[in-house]
Amino acid sequence: MITFPDSLFTWLLAALLLFWFVGAHNRLVRLRAAALQAFGALDTALVRQLDFVTASALPDADAPAPAVVVATDEDVRRAALQASARQFTALLAATRLRPLDPAVVAAMSTSLHVMLNAWQRMDPEAVTRSSADNGLPWPDPLAGQLEPGASIPTAMPWPEPSATAEISRVQFNLAVAGYNAAVRQFPALLVAWLFRLRPAAPVC
Repeated sequence: MITFPDSLFTWLLAALLLFWFVGAHNRLVRLRAAALQAFGALDTALVRQLDFVTASALPDADAPAPAVVVATDEDVRRAALQASARQFTALLAATRLRPLDPAVVAAMSTSLHVMLNAWQRMDPEAVTRSSADNGLPWPDPLAGQLEPGASIPTAMPWPEPSATAEISRVQFNLAVAGYNAAVRQFPALLVAWLFRLRPAAPVC
């Protein structure tokens, strides 16, 4: 036979714990969804950068074919850029499947840096950095995440001349930081452990 506690306090405590549990779970799910949505925007911006790099790495179709094929420094740099773009394409596709997996995101970030470095070696002058100095301001939410007196982090050198990629990267990193803070916060970390919600990694 089932017996019920007679104490009203016990019932109130159980109700409060239930409401807290549901609220903590919903908050973690909401923050995780925000991070996933931010990655979607970043993914779109990265594809645009990748398309720009891929098109730039193609040889000039109007250039006459040389009588003797000799690999120049430009050919070597172009080949390195093409290889890095292919690698980044594969890792970006893998990241879409697990955008909050730290190991996957770290591999994608490394591949992104390799591609950007190859781009800089091929065309050092055609680099766009987002900063307040060149009219490409950082998104406002970044200011609230920095410690007093801290300097704004160095922006990535993007090939495609647009601030979209850098802004999307910063917004994704902010969403990841908010999600990670909630996952590691006690006692919400108990809910995160129960539902296997793990901390994510930013794109650095």
